[in-house]
Amino acid sequence: MTDNAGRVGVVLMAYGTPRSPEEIEPYYTDIRRGRPPTPEALADLVARYDAIGGISPLAKLTEDQRDGLQAALDEIEPDTYHVTLGLKHADPKVEVASAELAAAGFSKLIGLVLAPHYSSYSIGQYLDRTRQGVVDAEATTPVAGVESWAVEPAFVDFIAADLGERLATMRASTEHPVRVLFTAHSLPQRIIDAGDPYPDELRSTAEAVAARLGLAEGDDWTIAWQSAGRTPEPWIGPDILEVIDELGDGGQHGGVIVSAVGFVADHLEVLFDLDIEASQRAEQVGLAFDRTACVNDEPSIMAALARRVADLA
Repeated sequence: MTDNAGRVGVVLMAYGTPRSPEEIEPYYTDIRRGRPPTPEALADLVARYDAIGGISPLAKLTEDQRDGLQAALDEIEPDTYHVTLGLKHADPKVEVASAELAAAGFSKLIGLVLAPHYSSYSIGQYLDRTRQGVVDAEATTPVAGVESWAVEPAFVDFIAADLGERLATMRASTEHPVRVLFTAHSLPQRIIDAGDPYPDELRSTAEAVAARLGLAEGDDWTIAWQSAGRTPEPWIGPDILEVIDELGDGGQHGGVIVSAVGFVADHLEVLFDLDIEASQRAEQVGLAFDRTACVNDEPSIMAALARRVADLA
């Protein structure tokens, strides 16, 4: 067995995704806390996956991000860090990954979530589950976590560079203003009402990118929310589709560019909710549509995240 004393285990965490059509139902059941979806709800989700090619590329992209982070950490200090995936709704689960690292004798665990914006509902829960894995392993391994990278310079640089090019192209094709929509996954309103900083986290990214490009809020950019859950309770808004409808009314705008800064990999909420659903809505109301690229395993950002991990080691 490898002696891991003095080495750091890194739990790289993400939402998870089905890896095959056969995994869609158990994945959906896990999201629903063990309650199987209705046939109608399952059929709707399967249809969404079918629309993007049958399954999401997220599993492979998350593995690529793990490999990119490992390579960047090896550049900082070889044979010191071991990166493993921990997923919320697919295997390996966060607690299992954390327990295995603790049982393997790593001197410290560091949790890093593949989401830039802190929320107690997302990053907070992931880090709690990392600590729970240590408890499950009956270990005392200390755990630290990267809580936010909303204004990480490499992340802001990546978004701003891509957005700047897309803005220039769209503005050259229309006489009307172009609006940028910075988006992230909506959350239940009750979480925000309890004081969660998530909206402020998204705003910090939007303001940082806008400052690089000289964009004015209200005239050039707006915050919108997307992919709200289908539950009876209210979710934070405005919803992106409603904003697109409003921008299309009256013919005052020529197009929209969505910068989905809350997501760092191409997956269902980007490839369907934006590239298909939001794009179609924009076309219906006479707006050109584009979106910025996702981070995926961009080396500059993996290197920046590696530095954040190393700072906690």
